Amino acid sequence: MRFGVFLAPYHEPGQNPTLALERDLDLIVLLDRLGFDEAWVGEHHSTGWETIASPELFLAVAAERTRHIRLGTGVVSLPYHHPLMVADRIVLLDHLTRGRLNFGVGPGGHLTDARMLGIEPGLLRPRMAEALDVIMRLLTETEPFSHESEWFSLTDAVLQLRPYQDPHPPLAVTSMESPAGMVLAGRHGAGVLSLSVARGPRGPIDLREHWRVAEEAAQGAGRTIRREDWRLVVPLHLAETRQRALDEARAGGAAYILDYAEGVTGRPRPVPGPRDALIDQMVELGAWVIGTPDDAIAAIERLRERSGGFGGLLVVGHEWAAPDATARSWELLARDVVPRFQGSLAGIEASNEVARASSALTGEERVAAVEAAQRAYESGRGGA
Repeated sequence: MRFGVFLAPYHEPGQNPTLALERDLDLIVLLDRLGFDEAWVGEHHSTGWETIASPELFLAVAAERTRHIRLGTGVVSLPYHHPLMVADRIVLLDHLTRGRLNFGVGPGGHLTDARMLGIEPGLLRPRMAEALDVIMRLLTETEPFSHESEWFSLTDAVLQLRPYQDPHPPLAVTSMESPAGMVLAGRHGAGVLSLSVARGPRGPIDLREHWRVAEEAAQGAGRTIRREDWRLVVPLHLAETRQRALDEARAGGAAYILDYAEGVTGRPRPVPGPRDALIDQMVELGAWVIGTPDDAIAAIERLRERSGGFGGLLVVGHEWAAPDATARSWELLARDVVPRFQGSLAGIEASNEVARASSALTGEERVAAVEAAQRAYESGRGGA
C-alpha cells in the first residue's frame, strides 16, 4: 500500500500566505525524508483557504527540494484550461521531474472558481470528460488531429515534446459523492482519488458499489482498472495517546468543519456539534482517524473491508495541530503504521522470532565459547 499526502492545502485566512506556501513545501520535504510515496497538490482560485493556483508550478519547486517522493497534480481542474495547454505543461513537468509525476484531474474544486470564470456548474463534468478525451489523445498519439468544441478548438494539434514516462504519467480521476468520477476513471482505465470515503449528501458512501461502477465502465470501454491504483483520502492526526491527539487537533478540526466546509463552501456539517465535540463525533462517525498508531492501523483495516481493497492511503494535508505536533503525527505514521501495510517488517519479525526461539541455546553456546577461550588462554599461560 502506498502512503502520501493530499495537499489542498488548507490555511485559515489571516496568515502570511508566503509562509504558508513555504510550510507546504517543507511538509513535502519532510515526507520525502520519512519515505512516503506520494504528494498530491491541488488547484484552487478562490475561498481564501486554498491558495495554490497552479499545482504544476508548485510541484516544479517541490521537485527541486526532494529526491524520491512522487509528485501529483491533485488535481488540475480541466474545465478551466485549454486541453493542449494542460497536456503541454504536464509533459514538460514529467521531463523536469525525470518521471516522478502523477497526473490527477477533476472538474474543479469550488463553484466559486467556476463562477468567476463564467462557467455554469452543470457544464463542469461534461467539459472535464471532453477535455480528458482530448488530452489523452495528445499524450498517446503523434498523428496531428483537429477538434471543435463549444469552448475550445484544435487544428492539426500534436505535442512536440512526448511524455517522459511510457506511455504517459499515471492518470488519476477524482471521485466524491457521485459515481461520475468512477465512470470516467473506468472509461480511461485510470486510477481513482476518492476524496470522500465516509458520508455524502445521501448518506454513507458505499465504496464497494463505487468500485463496481468503475469496473463496469472499464469493461464497457474495453479497459482494465486496478485496485492498486485506487487511493482513499482521509483526515488523520496521530499522537502517543488518543486523548492527546484529540486535544491537539480539536480546535483546528472544528474550524475546518464550521469555518471552511460549512461557512465557505456551503456544505452542511456532517455532525451536530457543539464545536468542542465535533472532532469526537467525526471519529465516532468513522470519517476521521484521530488517535494512536494502533487506531490508524485498525481504521485502515476497516477501510480495506469496506472497500474490498485499495492501493493507496492519502492523508489530508491540514494544520489542525501545532507544527511540532503535526510533524510528530507524520513521523508516527511513517514509523509505526506504514510498515504494517508495506511488508517491510516481515523479514525483521521472522528473524527476531528465530532468535527468540533459540535464545536459551544461544546463551549456552555463548557461555561455552567464552569458557573454551578462557581455558585456552590459561593453558597457554601455563605452558609459557
